[in-house]
Amino acid sequence: MPKPTKGPRFGGSPAHQRIILANLATQLFQHGKITTTEAKAKRLQPLADRLISKAKRGDLHNRRQVLQTVKDPAVVRVLFNDIAPAVAERDGGYTRITKIGPRKGDNAPMAVIEVITESVEDSRKAKAKGAGKPAAKKAPAKKAPAKKTEEVVEEAVVEEVEETPVVEEAVEADVAETGEADTEKA
Repeated sequence: MPKPTKGPRFGGSPAHQRIILANLATQLFQHGKITTTEAKAKRLQPLADRLISKAKRGDLHNRRQVLQTVKDPAVVRVLFNDIAPAVAERDGGYTRITKIGPRKGDNAPMAVIEVITESVEDSRKAKAKGAGKPAAKKAPAKKAPAKKTEEVVEEAVVEEVEETPVVEEAVEADVAETGEADTEKA
């Protein structure tokens, strides 16, 4: 009896779906990041994380298991020699999906899936810096900005009015000088 699969299907048979995911995983490990549809990225993420976890173990058995999915031995070498040591400190979450705009041709929602090779400490520091700044801005930004923007707009208008006559006088003086120069040449 056929059982339904979790998540979206990519058309065709289950074998075709496995081949699509294997090819996407190969390209992801080869290039570091790929652009694909959101559905394919969401289906690829757990597979890629499992393959990276096997690569972190690094023994022959896991290498052969990864070779069953990723058919290119050069990509498997990159996975075991470059990617696995780079993410050795992480306990999971080796890939990141970033949604981008829809594709022009068929308006399909697109996403970029990438392997996260930065260390855990760097990402924590970035979060700490990023979390501190927006929190400080959010608290006083609720009531005060409306008054400040009105004041700034009024000041800007006053400055523009003052500067405009000076520019017109300078332009008139330039025109008068060029007019005199034209009459002298003639």
